Amino acid sequence: MPSTFAAVSYGRSLSPENIEHLRTVLADGGARLLGEHRRQDPGFEAHVIDVELDGAASDRDALASLRAGLAAAAVEGFDTAVVPSALRGAARKLIIMDVDSTLIQQEVIELLAAHAGTEALVAEVTAAAMRGELDFAQSLHSRVATLAGLPESVLAVVGAKVKLTPGAERLVREAKAAGHVVAAVSGGFSQILAPLAAELQLDFALANDLEIVDGVLTGRVVGDVVDRAAKATALRRWAGESGIELAHTMAIGDGANDLDMMAVAALGVAFNAKPAVRAAADAQINLPQLDVALALAGI
Repeated sequence: MPSTFAAVSYGRSLSPENIEHLRTVLADGGARLLGEHRRQDPGFEAHVIDVELDGAASDRDALASLRAGLAAAAVEGFDTAVVPSALRGAARKLIIMDVDSTLIQQEVIELLAAHAGTEALVAEVTAAAMRGELDFAQSLHSRVATLAGLPESVLAVVGAKVKLTPGAERLVREAKAAGHVVAAVSGGFSQILAPLAAELQLDFALANDLEIVDGVLTGRVVGDVVDRAAKATALRRWAGESGIELAHTMAIGDGANDLDMMAVAALGVAFNAKPAVRAAADAQINLPQLDVALALAGI
């Protein structure tokens, strides 16, 4: 049976030549064009072409082939994602995001490490972990250990330095206003995420707890580490608690520890991501604007 999708192109500006080339690539990839429309968002444009593919619902190769063709035809500043119509048309969706370098611009553990004099070491380990070269839980324990002895007050100092990614506030605000569920799950720390989640009025949030004894960081985390498996588990749990089918979920992340939740979601989106994450993702956002996700999700 045919399945319907939307080819969502976005960029700072979209030329008629790029759109015409997109139509050709879609047709050559076996897609039937059903209709199209344009939308203008702050900072970017999007062009949506509704398409129909034979057997795409059961034949992942057909969809993968089309996505590969679009990726090969991409030009700088012009990207296209193929999004299931079931996700775009859902009355309620779950959008779940990574935090560090996705919802926010920084890596919080590096900001903390700067106060301990271990920023260079921690940044190197973080980068390797995000590339998937290190076990995330082990790398987290080793990085957190360098924070031992820092006063608890440093958390407020670092929290004040955290900056939302451009478009993040708009993404959350407009998605929630439209009745959707928005969540954040982080391999970082609840002491930073909790106030941010309250400010944004996120529906769900989960991160690691830094252990604090007598007002001092011990260099340990409390409980199980929020790793890639835990992120996928959180997506499933929050979708179930919200009465939302997995077919109506989107997961956005930048690092290897986001891959499991991206695989579970109906649409896994790589946000300015590491190469391994871009290669595994269903879609990419390659602009420094998180609210491109609104265009992908049809919100």
